Amino acid sequence: MAENEDWYASDVATFGDRVAAARENADMTHAALAKRLGIKQSTLRGWEDDLSEPRANRLATLAGVLGVSMMWLINGEGDGIDAPDDAQTSDDNIKEALIELRDMRADMLKRAEQMGRLEKKLRRIFKGNTHG
Repeated sequence: MAENEDWYASDVATFGDRVAAARENADMTHAALAKRLGIKQSTLRGWEDDLSEPRANRLATLAGVLGVSMMWLINGEGDGIDAPDDAQTSDDNIKEALIELRDMRADMLKRAEQMGRLEKKLRRIFKGNTHG
């Protein structure tokens, strides 16, 4: 139990770290957990990235869905999850990083296409203004 507490203690892990670990431990995707909580995936990602925190009512629901105590989510004390196995964590981290990289690449391609369309639009506008 001491290893568990050390792994997720407030001086080692953040609120977002604990939310992400509990979500992964519950074998839930961002989409699945967000749907269960009735929130946007971006809100959940904000919590996991420590950009924001849920209100008390959402925190209680989050803890219940993930099967951990609210105090564990807040400060790493109380009923939480076991420390991860190092080999499994490494494999999971690699898979998660590859998925995130793939998502980022798809988003970048989408943005590049948007930039190309905007550039064409601006060139047409500029041409129209110089010939008028």
